Amino acid sequence: MSNNTSTPSEADKQSGHQRNNRWLDNYFMISQRGSSVRQEILAGATTFLAMVYSVIVVPNMLGAAGFNQSAVFIATCLVAAFGSLLMGLWAKLPLAIGCAISLTAFTAFSLVLGQGVSIPVALGAVFLMGVLFTAITVTGVRQWILTNLPSGIAHGTGIGIGLFLLLIAADGVGLVVKNPHAGLPVALGEFTSFPVIMSIVGLAAIIGVEKRRVTGGILLVIIAISALGLLVDPSVTYQGLFALPSFGGENSLIASMDIIGALNPIVLPSVLALVMTAIFDATGTIRAVAGQANLLDDQGNIINGGKALTADSVSSIFSGFVGGSPAAVYIESATGTAAGGKTGLTAVVVGLAFLVLLFLSPISYLVPSYATAPALMYVGLLMLSNVTKLDFDDLVGALSGLVCAVFIVLTSNIVTGIMLGFVCLVGGRLIAGEWRQLNLGTVLITIALVAFYAGGWAI
Repeated sequence: MSNNTSTPSEADKQSGHQRNNRWLDNYFMISQRGSSVRQEILAGATTFLAMVYSVIVVPNMLGAAGFNQSAVFIATCLVAAFGSLLMGLWAKLPLAIGCAISLTAFTAFSLVLGQGVSIPVALGAVFLMGVLFTAITVTGVRQWILTNLPSGIAHGTGIGIGLFLLLIAADGVGLVVKNPHAGLPVALGEFTSFPVIMSIVGLAAIIGVEKRRVTGGILLVIIAISALGLLVDPSVTYQGLFALPSFGGENSLIASMDIIGALNPIVLPSVLALVMTAIFDATGTIRAVAGQANLLDDQGNIINGGKALTADSVSSIFSGFVGGSPAAVYIESATGTAAGGKTGLTAVVVGLAFLVLLFLSPISYLVPSYATAPALMYVGLLMLSNVTKLDFDDLVGALSGLVCAVFIVLTSNIVTGIMLGFVCLVGGRLIAGEWRQLNLGTVLITIALVAFYAGGWAI
């Protein structure tokens, strides 16, 4: 009696694998953008490891304001998963989204602790901010801002964010510290400390492996330093593998927002401050990371920019619903683009990794800050190459861009740098007699930014 049951041959398996790869390639335009499925997966893993710290930092910050930290952990993972998947599958760009650290700080320390707003009302404010942010996006206002962003300011934003990344990474590991003496605000930290040594060695290693074009080099360095930290650093400990999340119960923040309470005249100015900050902060970040990944069209606009901006703003609506802080594209996305990510598959990998992290939360404690700091420093250095894109034949435009860059890092605020850059651009053009090079959009943006700061609404 013959057996009709057959098993798939190696040829059949290989054919199915090739079909899956072709589908991914066609959907995400991987070959068209000069990448590969393997390169995109490695880039996604790199971005995930560079921003996984958010699941520790965000719950700690909101926890200080009385939020349930376990509930915020779940919300942080859900926001990163939702936003990154939306960005990857719809906008098809390698930009990861998560709860913005700066806006988290404002929500916790200004809104809840400073103004005494209740947690449900604070979440209602985040939800409302997301709705207004999305309305501004879908009506084309954010795209109009991008279109009217002068090239000098655009490149200056990229330079400034690069410097900002360097400062964030160096400060996070203690390479630079607040200067306790008179003089400049920062000073060299404890040079012989383990985190500082690992950060410097890691940066040198990344520069070396990237020069040698080692596939997944940045990710390999992050993993190697994390493994070394687990062996010799007492603060890096294995705390288990699985941890089941709890989505319900009395501590759940899902759907707990108080939208009516957020419409209170006392709270509304904070909502508008969140919106205004997100418009320029997140928009500038998206433009800088997309530019670093060469994902701009012939006119210098972001490929699928409208969808990218909408994915970014809709994520804040979702965040308010699940109990998180306002969402934004993470600067750390640049670590993935530096590792070769060029398509939405990179963001999809990030989103899926955060979904998995819901059940593997102890793993997040195995990646110390000094493991990811070298990657952030490397990306920051790469972004300084925007200096070569400044046109110094147009001195006013170029120097205004540098004003933007320098004050992003000096004030640790992207919006502040952009505001000062616009002021110097418009003022410089007028005094130099180049007022014909100004357009109405640039002038209106400058007036709006100055009014925002003069009114004391800046975050």
